[in-house]
Order: sequence, then C-alpha cells, then structure tokens
Amino acid sequence: MFTLLKLQTFVLDDNVFNDTVPSWLNSLPNLTTLRMKKNRLKGPFPSSIEGIKTLVDLDLSSNEISGDLPDLSSLTNLKLLDLRGNKLGSHLPTLPKGLLMVFLNNNSFTGEIPTQYGQLNQLQHIDVSFNMLTGKPPPELFSLPSLAHLNLASNTMKGSLPDNLNCGRNLEFVDISNNRLMGSLPSCLNSETRDNRVIKFSGNCLSIAGHHQHPESYCREFKVHVYKSNNGGKGIGVSVGLIVGIAVLIVLLAIGLLIVCRRYCPRVISEQHLLQKSVPENSTAGLSSEILTNPRHVFESSKSEVQILPSCRSFSLEELKEATNNFDSSAFLGEGSYGKIFKGLLKNGTQVAIRCLPTSKKYSIRNLKLRLDMLAKIRHPHLVCILGHCIEVEQDDHCSINRVFFVLEYIPNGNFRSHLSENSPGEVLSWPERLAVLICVCKAVHFLHTGVIPGFFHNRLKTTNILINEHRLAKLGDYGLSIISEETGNYGTKGQEPKSWQMTRLDDDVYSFGLILLESMLGPSVPAKTEATLRGELASLSKQEGRVRLMDPVVLATCSEESITVVISLTYKCICPELWSRPTFDDILWNLQHAAHLQPNISHA
Repeated sequence: MFTLLKLQTFVLDDNVFNDTVPSWLNSLPNLTTLRMKKNRLKGPFPSSIEGIKTLVDLDLSSNEISGDLPDLSSLTNLKLLDLRGNKLGSHLPTLPKGLLMVFLNNNSFTGEIPTQYGQLNQLQHIDVSFNMLTGKPPPELFSLPSLAHLNLASNTMKGSLPDNLNCGRNLEFVDISNNRLMGSLPSCLNSETRDNRVIKFSGNCLSIAGHHQHPESYCREFKVHVYKSNNGGKGIGVSVGLIVGIAVLIVLLAIGLLIVCRRYCPRVISEQHLLQKSVPENSTAGLSSEILTNPRHVFESSKSEVQILPSCRSFSLEELKEATNNFDSSAFLGEGSYGKIFKGLLKNGTQVAIRCLPTSKKYSIRNLKLRLDMLAKIRHPHLVCILGHCIEVEQDDHCSINRVFFVLEYIPNGNFRSHLSENSPGEVLSWPERLAVLICVCKAVHFLHTGVIPGFFHNRLKTTNILINEHRLAKLGDYGLSIISEETGNYGTKGQEPKSWQMTRLDDDVYSFGLILLESMLGPSVPAKTEATLRGELASLSKQEGRVRLMDPVVLATCSEESITVVISLTYKCICPELWSRPTFDDILWNLQHAAHLQPNISHA
C-alpha cells in the first residue's frame, strides 16, 4: 500500500471487513476518495484520516465505529462527509468550511450543535437526525446561503426558535420533528405560507393547533429522565446492574451461537461441497465457481432451509407442458417485461408459476446454466422461491438456446397493486398492513443488495412484482433477472466505468422503492403520472389539505399522523433527483420500522 503514491480513489464498500480502519491511510498522499461503507469496521475514528489533506469524499457509513470524532477542520478539501449509522458519541466535531454534504445521523452524539456549523456557507445538505443532541439549534444554520436540506429530527433539542428566524433562499426541506421544542413556529418555517418548502415539525410542544404537538409539560418534564451526577450510589448501582445484565446476555448469546454452529456447520460444509461439484471449474463472463461457493453465499442459502422449501432442480420441457396442459390459454396468468407466465400443477400436486423468458442468444448454455444456478440458490422469506428451471435448445442446433423457463412457487393472493384501492380486485389493505408489506419488501431488497455475493441490483421494483400470500405476507418476484436477460445493463452514460453503473443500479432500486411508497399512499394511479406531477403531489402531502385531496381514503382513515409523516419524508428522500442524497436500504428499513412503531396495531413481519 505504501508504494501506491498516485492512488486517488480507494473504495471497499459492501464487504465484511470487521477490523479497525487502517492506520496507514495517511501514507497515500494523493487520495481524494475514501469509501468503506456497509462493512463491520469497529474501533475509534482513525487519526490517520486527519492527515489526508487531499481528501474530498469520505464515506464510512453503516459500520460500528465508536468513540469521539476529532476536529476535522484540517481537511480543507473535504466536500462529502458520511458517517451515518455508526456508534459515534460525545459532541459533534468542528467541520471544514468547504463541506457540501454532511451525514452524521443515526449515531449517539450528545451536546449542542456547534455554532460553527452556522458558518459553513457552502453547506447544501446536513443530517444529524436520530442522535441525542440537546439545546437549541443555531439560528444561523437555517439561513446558510447554500443550504437546501436540514434534518434535525428525533433528538432532544429544547427551547424555542426565534420569531424573526431567517431561512436561506435555497432551503427546501426542514425536519425538526420529534424534539422538545416549544413556542411558536417562525414564519419562514410555516409550510402554509411557503409552498416550495417542505417543513416537518410534529412531535414537539409548539403552540400550533393540531399537527400532533405534545402539551408543553411534556417538554418541560423531560429533564426528569436525564441522569445527573448527584444521584450518588443509586446511579452507580443502576450502571453496575446494567453492565452485569449485558454481560449475562452476551454469555447466553455465545452459548446459543455455539449450539447453532454445531448443529448447522456440517450442513453448510456439505452444501458447499455439492456446489463445488455441480459448478464448472472454469466459467465465463467473470462468474466463477468461487462466487457460488463463497462462504457468505452458502451461509445465506443454508439459513433458508427453515422455510421447508424444496431445493432447486432442472425440469424437462415435457414436465412443464404436462403441468400447463401444453401452455394452454386457460393456464395463462399474464405477461410482463420478462415474458409470459403460466399457472401449472406438478405431478406431486404442487401448484407452481412458470415464467417463459425471452430467447437469450448472448450466453452459451454453460454460462447461462451457471447464472441460473446462482440465481436459484437465493432463499429469503420475502423472495418468491425459484423451484427450478428448464433450458430448451433448438432441435437442429444443440448449442443454441431456444427458450428459458423458471419454475416458481405459486403465490395465490394477487399482487400488491390489487390491494391498494377500494376499486381494485383484491381486498384493500389498511395502512398498518401496507407498512408490513413495505417492510417485507425492504428486507428482501436489502438482502439482494448485501446478503449474497455478488449482489443483485436493478430489480425492477414495482407493486405488480410484490405478491401477497394467503397469510398476507409479501414476497418479491422478478428479482435478479437482469443477469440473464438481453439487456446490457448499461444504465450509465457513455464512458462510465462499471462501478458507476453498479451504483446507478443500486440507486435505481431506491428510486423505484420510493415510487412504491408513493403508490402505497396515493393508490394505483401513480404509475400513469409524470415525474413532475408526482413530485408536486409529494410536496402537497406536507399539508393536511393535500393529504385529504390526494391520499387513498383507506390510508387516511387508518394511519396515524406521526407514522405517515415519517413515510412521506422517506419517500421524498428516495425519489430525490440527486443520487447521493438518496438513502440506503438500511436507512429505508430503519425508517419504515420506526413508522410502524408510531402506528398502533401493526403486525411486524
């Protein structure tokens, strides 16, 4: 590493590194981009990073980094700082003046927001939500000339905002909800007079009628819950008891893990051995047998055996013809972007869905079989299970592929869209039930992105691909099929590197999920509307009259304002035009579960 003097970009995202951040990073004198997000990195924030004066983009989000953050003002070239989703604590650090984007949310920061943040004149986006920050937010923060997005939600900030608060001309989104703020709402944060500005302020003690505000006593009495040093022996006793309880819990978890490992490790070894035998040693298109036998992939596959689903196998064309009465029109279920789908009945009485994929000429039989085997190994409770496949070759040329079939588990209760309106054919779902479906799908997509190697991106997420079973549990279908379709997968512009394409695919899933969120609130009419119309309607949902006018009546009748507000804010982030502003599926899942906890009578999947 010490000889890579010209290295400028160092990206190790989406791995399972579980050590501390390397201490030799400051030996890379030209490093501008450092990204190690979504690993299991632990320990303190590395002091070596403070010495990388050329650093422009720093992303260590979704790890387990803990402790204090040092003064970062020496990183004068830094434009993006993303440390969300860690275990960082103590006070917020001093930041460099040239920063454009700051993500410090979902940590454990305490104390007040530094007044220095009100001097970051180039700042465009800052998110410090879901921490334990106190005090009043600096008024100067709202008036920063370039700031467009300010998220201070879910902290313990208290006091009142000045009546003469000045908001910057570019400020489009402000979230101060779920704090302990009192007094009146300044006029520049009044969404009723600011049509182009989205304001979130529920869950405080503001003197505003409605809008789900707590009584003022709720915010004044909050100090009772804060531990003070003069509690003496009682505070120490509570701390000691807590430490002992945690230690006992860790021991019990270790014993349970040991039992599970002894029970299932032989099964994992056996499955890996079978995979090594069934996959060719040499493969094409960069998909090697090492990928299919990767311990992480095999481990995820082995966990799914508790679903009691049959293993994937090859079917003959004769079996499929018999199951569908020679693909009779009476068995036809529909047609989508990945071909026609039929309902079938196997000899053993199992109902299945059989998808006939378009002819794929760009893969050899060997390469296509490898891709099918890799896709068929995926098992997750909220993914439609692939039971098998069939490759039909041309009679005159046994090396050419005619058709490809997937045999899938049959989901009997229709798709999500058919349950989103009183005018739809299925039984309409309440808001708590829709939230449960969204959580299921989010878990499935998160698994596709991070739970298998290589990850599956660009999954064409839409409400018609979400199926509801007889227990009202959601399962995502048509996932991962881009790896065997005729599409090139080039969703970037000409000249982009593959890494950029993959990130575009990842963000495309986030955007598509945002449209699913919007359709869950507004109903099945969403796909027929233009993007500009949808953005306008989403902005209107910040007001009660907009919700009454646009939202599905069933949603309005069954949602709590706190829950729907969280989802509206999340949707706004998912369909944000800037890719770098969109949340990860970790963030999406966390917010959906938070919305579920704010909504009474929801059954979690």
